[in-house]
Amino acid sequence: MTATTDPTTARPPIEEMYVVHRVFRREFALLPRLVRAVREGDADRASLVGGHLRLVLDGLHMHHTGEDEILWPRLSERAEPSAELVRTMQAQHDLVDQHLDRLGPLLEQWMRTGAVLRGEQVARVTDELRESLLEHLDLEEREILPLVAQHVTAAEWALLGEHGRGSMSFGQLPLLFGSLLEDADPHERAMMLDPLPAPVRLLMLTWGARRYTRYIRRVRGE
Repeated sequence: MTATTDPTTARPPIEEMYVVHRVFRREFALLPRLVRAVREGDADRASLVGGHLRLVLDGLHMHHTGEDEILWPRLSERAEPSAELVRTMQAQHDLVDQHLDRLGPLLEQWMRTGAVLRGEQVARVTDELRESLLEHLDLEEREILPLVAQHVTAAEWALLGEHGRGSMSFGQLPLLFGSLLEDADPHERAMMLDPLPAPVRLLMLTWGARRYTRYIRRVRGE
């Protein structure tokens, strides 16, 4: 096997990260508006929208824990002059976690009652989370991904996807994959689906796609 095809030496497909980040940019822009549009006392609608926010937050948590466990240790060891940058990324993860800690109790109360006042608090904290997250994603794309391309192998990069898939429940799988594929072009769709076992890939393209379409239309009130 040549160096260009050996997954232990081949460079990672870092373009996958842009697809993942696109989901967070899209959903955290939409969600505060959806929260604010819920009528006073409409607990059913609050539960649906809040459940989607929880799903996106779970996806973000999976994404960040994968980076914490897989990317940062390798970059800290191999890209030594950039150690300060890695520490900055870790600090940004900590800041996002602080927003998540604030958001959890507010979201639980709003989903139960549909109270507009509590919903506004949920939307405001989500806006603050988005602001911190966008700064983090921009820095990651600008500074971290070029380092990953130099210092992380394709096999190590694949561990991120395995971590994410292993962290998802069966119910989350079609919704999170549907979210990834929603705005993906044909090349990106293939890139995200190819690592899946063939039966799972077929399931995501059929039952999973239909389930996601029905689900997201309900969430967005379409």
